[in-house]
Amino acid sequence: MRLSTYLMPTLKENPLEAQIVSHRLMLRAGMIRQSAAGIYTWLPLGYRVLRKIEQIVREEQDRAGAQELLMPTLQNSELWKQSGRYDAYGPEMLRITDRHDRVLVYGPTAEEVINDIARNELKSYKETPKILYNIQWKFRDEVRPRFGVMRGREFLMKDAYSFDLTYEGAKHSYNKMFVAYLRTFARCGVHAIPMKASTGPIGGDLSHEFIVLAETGEEQVYCHKDYLNMEIPNEDIDYNSDLEPLYQKWTSLYAATEEKFDKEEADKIGDNLISARGIEVGQVFYYGKKYSIPMNVSVMGEDGKPVYIEGGCYGIGVSRLMGAIIEACHDDNGIIWPESVAPFKVGLINLTTGKEISDKACEDMYSKLVKAGVEVLYDDRNERAGVKFSTMDLIGLPWQVLVGARGLEKGVVEIKNRKTGEKKEVSVEEAINFLTK
Repeated sequence: MRLSTYLMPTLKENPLEAQIVSHRLMLRAGMIRQSAAGIYTWLPLGYRVLRKIEQIVREEQDRAGAQELLMPTLQNSELWKQSGRYDAYGPEMLRITDRHDRVLVYGPTAEEVINDIARNELKSYKETPKILYNIQWKFRDEVRPRFGVMRGREFLMKDAYSFDLTYEGAKHSYNKMFVAYLRTFARCGVHAIPMKASTGPIGGDLSHEFIVLAETGEEQVYCHKDYLNMEIPNEDIDYNSDLEPLYQKWTSLYAATEEKFDKEEADKIGDNLISARGIEVGQVFYYGKKYSIPMNVSVMGEDGKPVYIEGGCYGIGVSRLMGAIIEACHDDNGIIWPESVAPFKVGLINLTTGKEISDKACEDMYSKLVKAGVEVLYDDRNERAGVKFSTMDLIGLPWQVLVGARGLEKGVVEIKNRKTGEKKEVSVEEAINFLTK
């Protein structure tokens, strides 16, 4: 992509309405623009990152055996009345009346819709277990939307739902999602810790939040220091047995926000207790028969008798995760994207636009990198070098290639690592080989 034709309206100054780092940098980097309170248009640069995060989430859900479907954003309010949550959910749920006086809700979550599917389509114990997931826009009418995509009203969410015959089966599904979340956040380039959590309006008695550690995080988190070196389970894990010792260790370690601080639990940890800032990016729930009984979600058991489904749900705020990554990965100059989610891998900077030697070298490098499958943003604008440096640091691409007439006369270009700031001079050929390997 050539920056001269790319829609990326960067800002030099911090917008007054942006109170946190991710909001400021997303606006300044031209990734989002506000359409209404808590509702944003995703511009090309931001949308590229959002899609990459979404794809990592999708791949890890698929890897765990979940099946993707797509549910509607507008939901039948009668389903919410059947579950008992229509009045209980509160004013955050937007209710809409259509021309036939039917009340619809703009879904803040989808337990009711997915359980309606399950009760109509799952008939026998042979059709369990199932984990179904959906990546869809959700809406919660926050009274005070703030912090950009971190607490907006409209947001992209991955929500998965498990359907099992027994508690043991439901715990197996919970374990699979627990590990899938650890893998997802690690692949997105951030360290997330699982934290015991309340189930809130979702229901049930087993839940964990996943907290990304960031100095600018919104919550104070207390946890055991072992969380900082937690190993991600490998491919060969057995979710019924091998996982249990690790799972017991994770869930027995204490982690809590300040509001939930438990002095007795903290004293057990002693010197191993650490304090950090964190951002919640996902949550997993086991809720048992909370929905299957009121909504009559049952299958025929082996003995020919109906069995109510044991359920769980598992959410990741995909758009919120993008903000959390920025909060954890930035410096004074801008964003520092982990390579797995960066909008482009390489920023190619022509320092002497208009000079034949640099124009020709940049065009040649750009062509070869793109042909090799490398995502490149080529700054071919007729701007000063300092402007181009600032832009590239602001948008945070992992690698920058600086190409100028003076360096080319010596047969070299400069490669810069955005994260470390390390620079090295190499030949054009070496640069292409390095960036394509």
